[in-house]
Amino acid sequence: MIKPLSAAIACLLFAGVPVENARAQENAQSTPPDANAQEEKAPANGTNPAQGATDLDKVVVTGTRTPKAVDKIPGAITLVSKEEIKHTLLVTEDATAVLARTVPGYAEASQAMSNAGETLRGRVALRLFDGVPQGSPLRDGSRNATFTDMGIVDRVEVINGPSASEGIGAAGGIINYISAVPTKEGNEFRLLTRYSTQFADDSEGWKVGLNFMRKQDNYDLVVGMSVIDRGMGYDADGRRLGMNTSGSVNDSVAKNLFLKGGFNFGENGEKRLQATYSHFKIEGNGDYIQVDGCRYYDPVDCPNPKPNTSERGHIFGSKAEFNDFEQFNLMYTDGDVFGGTFSANAYWADQAMRYPPENGEDRQDPLIPPNGPDGLIWDQSEIDTKKVGLRTAWVRSSLFNVEGLELRTGIDWVRDEAEQRLALTDRTWVPPMKYTSVAPYAQLSYDIGPFTISGGLRREDGELEVDDYTTTWYRGRREVTGGKLTYTETLRNLGAIWRINGQWSVFTAYGEGFGLPNVGIPLRNVSCPGAPYEVEPDCPKASVDSTFRELKAVVVNNREYGVNWVGEKASFSASYYDSRSDYGTSFAIDPATNDYVLFRAPTRIKGIEMSGDWNINDAWKVSALYSRIRGKTAFWTEDPAGRWSAGGLNKPMGALDVNPDKIGLTVRWKFSPKGDITLGSTTLLSRDLSGSDVREYDGREFTYEEHTKGYTLLDLGVNYKTDKYGRFSLGVENLTDKQYILSWSQVPGFRNYWAGRGRMISFTHEFTW
Repeated sequence: MIKPLSAAIACLLFAGVPVENARAQENAQSTPPDANAQEEKAPANGTNPAQGATDLDKVVVTGTRTPKAVDKIPGAITLVSKEEIKHTLLVTEDATAVLARTVPGYAEASQAMSNAGETLRGRVALRLFDGVPQGSPLRDGSRNATFTDMGIVDRVEVINGPSASEGIGAAGGIINYISAVPTKEGNEFRLLTRYSTQFADDSEGWKVGLNFMRKQDNYDLVVGMSVIDRGMGYDADGRRLGMNTSGSVNDSVAKNLFLKGGFNFGENGEKRLQATYSHFKIEGNGDYIQVDGCRYYDPVDCPNPKPNTSERGHIFGSKAEFNDFEQFNLMYTDGDVFGGTFSANAYWADQAMRYPPENGEDRQDPLIPPNGPDGLIWDQSEIDTKKVGLRTAWVRSSLFNVEGLELRTGIDWVRDEAEQRLALTDRTWVPPMKYTSVAPYAQLSYDIGPFTISGGLRREDGELEVDDYTTTWYRGRREVTGGKLTYTETLRNLGAIWRINGQWSVFTAYGEGFGLPNVGIPLRNVSCPGAPYEVEPDCPKASVDSTFRELKAVVVNNREYGVNWVGEKASFSASYYDSRSDYGTSFAIDPATNDYVLFRAPTRIKGIEMSGDWNINDAWKVSALYSRIRGKTAFWTEDPAGRWSAGGLNKPMGALDVNPDKIGLTVRWKFSPKGDITLGSTTLLSRDLSGSDVREYDGREFTYEEHTKGYTLLDLGVNYKTDKYGRFSLGVENLTDKQYILSWSQVPGFRNYWAGRGRMISFTHEFTW
């Protein structure tokens, strides 16, 4: 279960170094320059050991770059442990399932290659892998959550709510996946095999993964390889699941290669150089095509409402969908630079995403011969992104010889490129875009007895460059002149924590986050006055400047208050947050295409989170979490001609943005020193939303209504470790074989009526030597 910890929403420094052996000091200094003596060295983590070590569970690096005790940082964080990841992997290989089960404010898992609708506290979070951003905010294709095999991930650090620490993309918080590190001297091999089935002839799946770790003297190495072959999924009614229109994990193969090596050097081993390479690709087999269901009863068109399903077949001329993520990360740290600790990360990432074929109206063009047997154009979207970046940080404790005063400062640089094409007909859909950012930052914290006060600034100075392009026929083939847009923002945070005694603490925090509004969507939607379907001969040229209102940055400010209690056998935490943006983003359905579009208007999201653990005795442990989120936006945006201003906050934000109330319960029984059983449940409650408004300018009336039905899913995990033959495990997802519709799929949209997965049974064997 999650650790109910105070943590790093107010930190301004970057993340990205594994911390398996890192320990936090019990005093206020997290990484003093002479912190070289420790009970266990941590050569693989890229951090400097600290004196007076305490447990890893009280250490965080996301947002700080070097280990820092979470009880010194005001805000809220969730630490997802290795054991929680292992338990989830017994049940499912879905990359985000562990977050949906353990992070209160994280939405339900999509059970797809796409992570559409998987928000954190109602906003899009920045996902990192060892500190390297995944995907691109320029054209977020909702594919940035499936980028590695979770078997190589050691733990996940989640900063809940907007954070300035990472600059671009972190308006909704940060989710940092931290890779494994060696913990034992010598060589260690781990072979994992997994077989899963839903007892249908094409539902079988398997996994083979091999991890090798070596730690000797000042050198260490990690090698991870895996192959996952997934069969077709079935719902609880025994029907094949529909193939997700944004990419399905059903009927797919995923391959992963991970390499990480480093060595410590210097007089006292205070310097470290580390290199990491990762290549992950998940690709559909293309053996099935979707058969659309129907949502509402109609005696002619829908006499028997059912969700989408699939049948064997292949769409003519199409290629398989995939996620192909490759990255390289070089890190250098030095524990003795001008009396502080210096770190630098240089990274490169190349990420490509292909989507399933579609024959929608926005894919058609009368000048292009149809390539489908139905006389229509079938085309596939591809998003390609590239980025290079450099992050630096310098940390000095006891600044000016004042004990408890700490400075963290540095500068970050990144160049992010992205474009989107219709691959089968070689058409530009979103033009090449390039974003370059330079961001200096500084953070001060001061420990005064039981109090810690922190605050800082980050200056985001970015430039977006867009090439000239022509929109598709559906948008009127409008010529658009490229250009440059400048984004500058000063982001602030301030927070305080009071450790009342050894058990109770309270905190308050204010933080700001910055992001771009999925720039590609408004650029590809630029159209002529007569569009869709028509090409106006006198259609005026457009320019990037003309869409600037839609391309404005997203700046989110978040206020939060929380309390933590840690007893001898139990712990509890609760927080309340209020997140606002004057020009935010939410998803809406385009009535012309039934596709998702961005809606730029003021937003306000408020929520309550609670979590707790109770170790009843050595054998029994109970964990629980609860999340309630409510969001409001406007029915209309500000008129570009100035005739009216944006509407009031009267439109509820629905399931595409804000998750229904969630309750999670977990019971673990350790029936012997070698075996345990874990029963978990996740409940999403039913929710009814409605709102209305009238625009004074023209008397137009607006209404919105949404109803989602809740459900409860149970999962079961059983482990038994033998001395000779390794660990044997049984996992059961959806234990009661509950039939349900995914919450975000209950909102009508283009071919999006999908049921969730029915009962699946998995057998796992893990052998370590």
